[in-house]
Amino acid sequence: MHGYGKINILTLSNYWLKGNPFFMKIAVLVSGGVDSSVALALLKQQGYDVTAFYLKIWLEDELSHLGDCPWEEDLSYARAVCEKLQVPLEIISFQQQYSDIVVAYTLAEVRAGRTPNPDILCNQYIKFGAFYQAISDDYAYVATGHYAQVEHTNDVSYLKKAVDPVKDQTYFLSYLSQAQLKRALFPIGHLPKSHVRALAHEFGLPTSTRKDSQGICFLGKFKFKEFLQAHLGTKPGEIKEFETGVKLGMHSGFWYYTIGQRQGIKLSGGPWYVVSKDIERNIIFVSRQYQEVEEHKHGMIATNFNWISGMSHSSELEVRFRHGPVLHLAKVAVQENGKVKIMLHEEVLQGIACGQFAVLYEKDICLGGGVIEQAL
Repeated sequence: MHGYGKINILTLSNYWLKGNPFFMKIAVLVSGGVDSSVALALLKQQGYDVTAFYLKIWLEDELSHLGDCPWEEDLSYARAVCEKLQVPLEIISFQQQYSDIVVAYTLAEVRAGRTPNPDILCNQYIKFGAFYQAISDDYAYVATGHYAQVEHTNDVSYLKKAVDPVKDQTYFLSYLSQAQLKRALFPIGHLPKSHVRALAHEFGLPTSTRKDSQGICFLGKFKFKEFLQAHLGTKPGEIKEFETGVKLGMHSGFWYYTIGQRQGIKLSGGPWYVVSKDIERNIIFVSRQYQEVEEHKHGMIATNFNWISGMSHSSELEVRFRHGPVLHLAKVAVQENGKVKIMLHEEVLQGIACGQFAVLYEKDICLGGGVIEQAL
């Protein structure tokens, strides 16, 4: 077994353990994927008292007309992993909570012409919210397969970047509260993805060759456009050239497009990019000169900012305004109204989408995030 597999996850987190850690109960969220499977295997290998939990969140009744729902396949993999590791598995349904909170938020943001990020709310309200309330307080920690790290001290817990910059998922965890983070563990955050996959093979896990899942938390294999069409239908409107106002074609609803989008526009003579949307008139504006149109955007205003471990005293930080390995240097100022003004040091090649989240970093620490209210 690789040395990676023998590292004590809680020691890595700098958490001072009282008593024998091998009697500590840990709840592990499993999805049927390789990452959560390895997280479970590592904790089991180290002797912790682990119970696996599968959260049933797929909207299989609501979306059944779109095709076969993936949750049964995911659950079968989760069961096979737990049988292999001899770990008990419990299933909890949060379908109603997802519908009331995450799905409702997603549809409201789309209707308003903004770009939502349901996975951030999923973590805040479901995986580290409703799930915490659903399980016994006997579980000292909740572990997941997220690519992130957490440093627990006596006073405060810090969310830190994963070792693998491409897989880092701190962006999606940026709305966790301090209380939520204090109870969280991320057993694979110190590992590159390649090593996680290798450990899955060495543990003999049924998920070792399973492909990584993509897409939004509650949709699984369903396409987001199909989900929107099922809920919002179509609303034909014009596609116009940004510079001239000339009509180039038709679209089926402004909610199917986001600022900076290139794929799916289906116009000849491209590439075309979505540069703005007129929500009231249901018009999409596109341009072939995307950089000339959009590069003057140098920053953003973020509202409803969540500071995970306290506000930074530094004005020079790094920011992500979408999931991915790219970080931008920025000058940050907290305004009197609590909103955060973030001015980038360099021009950006992709649009800053209102409704998405701006997440701030100070070296390896994820400070938290806020909703992008305005591009500057």
